[in-house]
Amino acid sequence: MSGPASGAKTPIESEAQLVAFLESGCKPVTAWRIGTEHEKFAFDVKTLRALPYDGPNGIRAILNGMTRFGWEPVFEGENVIALTMDGASVSLEPGGQFELSGAPLETVHQTCSEVNTHLAQVREVGDELGIGFLGVGFQPKWSRDETPIMPKGRYNIMRAYMPKRGNLGLDMMLRSCTVQVNLDYGSEADMVKKFRTSLALQPVATAIFANSPFVDGKPSGYMSYRSHIWTDTDPDRTGMLPFVFEDGFDFERYVQYALDVPMYFVYRDGTYLDASGQSFRDFLAGRLPALPGEKPTLVDWDNHLTTIFPEVRLKRFLEMRGADGGPWRRLCALPALWTGIFYDQTALDAAWDLVRDWSAEERQRVRDEVPRHALMTPLADGRKLLDVAKQMLEISRDGLKRRARMNFTGEDEGVFLDALFQIVWEGRCPAREMLARYEGPWQKSVDPIFREYAF
Repeated sequence: MSGPASGAKTPIESEAQLVAFLESGCKPVTAWRIGTEHEKFAFDVKTLRALPYDGPNGIRAILNGMTRFGWEPVFEGENVIALTMDGASVSLEPGGQFELSGAPLETVHQTCSEVNTHLAQVREVGDELGIGFLGVGFQPKWSRDETPIMPKGRYNIMRAYMPKRGNLGLDMMLRSCTVQVNLDYGSEADMVKKFRTSLALQPVATAIFANSPFVDGKPSGYMSYRSHIWTDTDPDRTGMLPFVFEDGFDFERYVQYALDVPMYFVYRDGTYLDASGQSFRDFLAGRLPALPGEKPTLVDWDNHLTTIFPEVRLKRFLEMRGADGGPWRRLCALPALWTGIFYDQTALDAAWDLVRDWSAEERQRVRDEVPRHALMTPLADGRKLLDVAKQMLEISRDGLKRRARMNFTGEDEGVFLDALFQIVWEGRCPAREMLARYEGPWQKSVDPIFREYAF
């Protein structure tokens, strides 16, 4: 989850500036980059409990320990709440989930090297403090009440507002982890095709990466409980966005959608002002109750865009948001999967062909059933989603092969898809493997997860 945006505080005089803001994300192919983000749960290795912010082995201690590697602290008041270095950042989710937001890099090889460096750093600090880091999509053991809250102003506003618009928003904030990749577009038409393709295929990624079957120490009945919670988290700002597939969809249409998403806050002078439920359209007119008479800047618009949570999110790039967080071998697989599709035109065309005939009702039905059934989700034509997953992976691998970005041993980026091919070859998502261990060697305990799925 993003922190406050930075950049030019250009006053907004018209909606055309909001459209131009998104248009400014268009880049030539040579400037396309890959930005990978992943979250993980930090826990006390002795008690398997969540970490408070303060204390000798709390979240603050981890952040302070990371500064030895050159990370610069970012403060909110007296509290360090993030770190930055060379275009990357480390930040905190509401329940203390530790997030790396990677720098924009040219290849998946580079982004995987970045991930591995980061994990080595957190392990070094964690080992000294008796802290481990867990890679799964939803916290398998801790209840909502057992999860400490991080001292960030925007989270206090969101915590108060979330229960007004759904039943599971607080679980999303406190107990979920994801891995996502941010990718570029070259033009408005390129954005539209990538948005439609990735939005329709996002449930397939959810199914492949599903590994959050436990809640409060027991099986939940879902393969991806993380994905399920998004179906009951503020419908104003989540979902499959059917309008993206309508004729004439463009930057301006997304701006109109975003303007109608209720606000959370306005950030001024280091403080988050509660604007929950208020209208950005009123803000444009100088009638925002939280700041009467004041008009927004592009920084305010950028901040507002970070509070919208559809399955794919448009900013000045596209964010793939469908996958559960997981072990290190799948953290590099997610950017590889989408890079192979987005950054090769033949692959993008082939991926769109997989889903172009799906109706809005079919896309929504698949999205609704994937959290429970994952790769076994039935399709209208009698196939299983597993069949589409296999095709999707082949298309991505071929795209990466044509992209031909090699590592020092001469392997292209397709090497990072091996973990996903193993999943579809076996025909079962990671959650089913976890459930089998729960019923077998784990003896109906989720505690072994903290050992076997730790980084």
